[in-house]
Amino acid sequence: MTDRRFTWSIRALLAAPYLVALVVLASKHWSPVLDLAMTELRVRDVGGRHSPLIGLPGRIGSFPDQGSHPGPLSFYLLAPFYRLFASTSYGLEVGAAAVNIAAAWTAVTIAARRGGRRLVLGVACFVSVSSAWFGASVLTQPWNPYLPLVSFVAVLLAAWAVADGDHLMLVPLVFFASLCAQTHVPYLTLSLTMVAIAFGAVGLRWRRTHAFVDGEGRSALIALGVAAVVWLPPFVDQIRHNPGNIAMLKDHFLDPPETPIGLSAGAKTMLGHFDMWRVPSQVFGRSGYFIDAVTDLDGGSWKIGAVVLLTWVVAAVASLRLADRRVLRLHVVVAAATVVGTMSAARIFGKVWYYLVLWGWIIALLAVLATVWTAVSVLAERGHRLPRLDVLAMVVLVLATTVFVRDAARVDPPEPRLSQVLNDLVPATAAALEQGVGAATGRSGKYLVVWRDAYFFGSQGYGLISELERRGFTAGVSDVYRVPVTQQRVIAPDEVTAVVILATGVNVAQLRQVPEAVEVVSVEPRSAAELREYAQLRTDAIQQLNDAGLSEVVDLVDTNLFGASLDPRLPGSVEHLMARMLVLGQETAVFIAPPGVLD
Repeated sequence: MTDRRFTWSIRALLAAPYLVALVVLASKHWSPVLDLAMTELRVRDVGGRHSPLIGLPGRIGSFPDQGSHPGPLSFYLLAPFYRLFASTSYGLEVGAAAVNIAAAWTAVTIAARRGGRRLVLGVACFVSVSSAWFGASVLTQPWNPYLPLVSFVAVLLAAWAVADGDHLMLVPLVFFASLCAQTHVPYLTLSLTMVAIAFGAVGLRWRRTHAFVDGEGRSALIALGVAAVVWLPPFVDQIRHNPGNIAMLKDHFLDPPETPIGLSAGAKTMLGHFDMWRVPSQVFGRSGYFIDAVTDLDGGSWKIGAVVLLTWVVAAVASLRLADRRVLRLHVVVAAATVVGTMSAARIFGKVWYYLVLWGWIIALLAVLATVWTAVSVLAERGHRLPRLDVLAMVVLVLATTVFVRDAARVDPPEPRLSQVLNDLVPATAAALEQGVGAATGRSGKYLVVWRDAYFFGSQGYGLISELERRGFTAGVSDVYRVPVTQQRVIAPDEVTAVVILATGVNVAQLRQVPEAVEVVSVEPRSAAELREYAQLRTDAIQQLNDAGLSEVVDLVDTNLFGASLDPRLPGSVEHLMARMLVLGQETAVFIAPPGVLD
């Protein structure tokens, strides 16, 4: 088998789990909710007069004037797949998978250019193990914290390749770094650092020779051109709006609304992602219950992580004496990413959500790859006979791919229970609007969507807007939701034909007492057994909250369950009870009412 055929066989192996996942997902209708519904709205806008200029809203500034993640590149990349699959939500999943496959193949290409077959196998193991760790559900979601994950692998390796003399990799580096930085702001400083390392290496080589060689200057210019193109929309936004999103980002992070967690907590957070024992133990121990997979991705033991980090430091020092300088340069990339990642984690304020530092796992796995490469190189230079490393790497690759395929074969769309309830609500709601039920007037009307959500802060409300719009209705929000739902979907009070109200939990019974509100559909997602389970969970949660002196949180259990679950004072046992209650859900209904009925 030629090296070219071998490289393509590795690419095919890395793509296979995604193809399995997409086949499975094709049979599961998905109605996006919350952030993913907001994503679909923006992808739907690409190419029109309201093409997005910035990214998805984030915890930046204060509602309703919050800022957004830096840029819209992810929306533009997803749009062709979205259109190809008839503007369905499935097209978003295909697009997410395609972006990740492209990044994985770029990583393999870099390995082939810098080290041949053995390095291709090593990098393929790195990509495959990290992919199996994140799982099919994560890597087929177009959610902005997830979408850059494999692209960040390409960023780290491309920065290393440029530092090692491969100037052509400046172009994919700038592209994937821009994708990461624009899509989720925690990648911003890391991506800028990698780009700085690469251009710094090019600058140092120019300083030594006082000339660009072998087209290096051309590669730099092309990379800068790519940067100019993909970063144009955010700068257009900055010019057109006051304040622009770039200014809002700057102000927010230079003057955060809360005190950051600090260097000590940031270091422990980073070290928790170096807990490599967590990767195989959790990957093989997952139950398939999605809460397990989410908590898996949180950091592990910082003490184990410290041991792994110390081992990497020893390897980095050992690489200083190696004749093969490629290894040392990879250690430099790992060191820079680790330091910047730690500083970035130290700047987090509020709850340290697992998705804010997912890149930590990638940095740690790259550190493991660099450590193994160093050990192999040291043994080889000392004349030791090495085991069949190619065979061992292939075993790891096949095993990780098998785990990923197994996960892909049972993948569900994001938030399946929330999505399924929305799937059940939308047809009857659309039919009621079409038939003029209550205050509705068919497709000629303008419908204000509001929510009275007792458990998941309006997640399905955003999805309801998207689903009604998909069916040709003019559905929008009041001005207070102009940022998450976009300004062009704001409906002025004097233009509202009818109000579409999505209600959950105790709010359903309350709205049934409003004569003007016509109930058009209701869904109870819980089985009889789950209703009994929910009642017991609620009783246990309230009892433990009272025992903990948190009586003020008790009032939120029935009116704002998700908000209650975020209270930092909650005992761990109560957190778990509430997490399960959120999964089980509550009765959900849709009402149509005349304008002003809820004022």
